[in-house]
Amino acid sequence: MSKSNNAERKNRILIADDNTLNQELIEAFLAGRNYEIDFANDGRETLDKVSAFKPDLILLDVMMPKLSGFEVCESLKKNPETKSIMVLMITALSELGDIERAVSAGCDDYLSKPVNKVELLKRVETMLKYKDIDDENERLKQYIDSMEEQMRTK
Repeated sequence: MSKSNNAERKNRILIADDNTLNQELIEAFLAGRNYEIDFANDGRETLDKVSAFKPDLILLDVMMPKLSGFEVCESLKKNPETKSIMVLMITALSELGDIERAVSAGCDDYLSKPVNKVELLKRVETMLKYKDIDDENERLKQYIDSMEEQMRTK
């Protein structure tokens, strides 16, 4: 069932940052919108939370303990079960090499700190719309594949 037919479903956002103040700031920016939010404090916890929380979008800090945001993103994008999760890397790193590394890791977008509220909200909104479209396309593809299979077996 698509989200447009299921208005009750909240988009799930995982905020992965080892700094509690950053988590609270981003949560405050997202307040009042129809999002279910969870938190992770390091790279390993982020990967653990993904399987339980099943986020639509991860707001991922790059510099975290245990596993960096780059490593987390690479792991997510290599896994067929998690590769469609949208990843917005948020970091104080802003050198061209850092941005290239984030893109190489598979992130879907990149945002530099300090985070601007308007920019964050627009990127989150856009990324979640894209995720909804991608999910719907996948459902349609599966439906078409099943119809084709039924036609072949008749």
